[in-house]
Amino acid sequence: MGCGRNEDVRTEKRQDNCICEVVRAIKRVQDIREDVDCDDCRTDCFLTPLGSLVSPTRQRANTRVFMLLDEKGNPFKAMFKRTRRFADTTDNTTSEQGRRDCATCFSIFFRVQNVFDTCCATIQVLEPRDARGKRVDLFKGGKLDLDAVCEVERFEATGTCLTVDLSCFCGIQCVKDVYIDCDDD
Repeated sequence: MGCGRNEDVRTEKRQDNCICEVVRAIKRVQDIREDVDCDDCRTDCFLTPLGSLVSPTRQRANTRVFMLLDEKGNPFKAMFKRTRRFADTTDNTTSEQGRRDCATCFSIFFRVQNVFDTCCATIQVLEPRDARGKRVDLFKGGKLDLDAVCEVERFEATGTCLTVDLSCFCGIQCVKDVYIDCDDD
């Protein structure tokens, strides 16, 4: 067993499912950022400190990006309202007045905001971006484009949150530790 996992869970009678435990662990890692190194698996959700999914050397990170999977291994998707920023042509800045809503979009990437009750969580939808910061459209013709998923390198906060029952999911995959500017909605 890797770091952060309770190796003796067989002797305990557990009421929660494993997805609940993992999301709680992600929340703790985001909140605490311990200085303990452990690299069993490069995308292990239990790795601490935050930043250890980026590289062995610590990076500035405040978010562990993850995907939730259904019983067939398909990623859970959620809709968010995409906002496009238009630069002010006079001084090359972006202002609140320069924002205009665009088409509705979907993402499979999330950040945990809060875990509560027995197995519920508030998660924020993250907008996928490529290495240059360009938006990545994950769905083509209503279907997940796996090639597009492979292009994703960065993430941006969307301000769109949803509450989920974590017991409805069969898998979770941690993707990357990143810094998300949560105030930039």
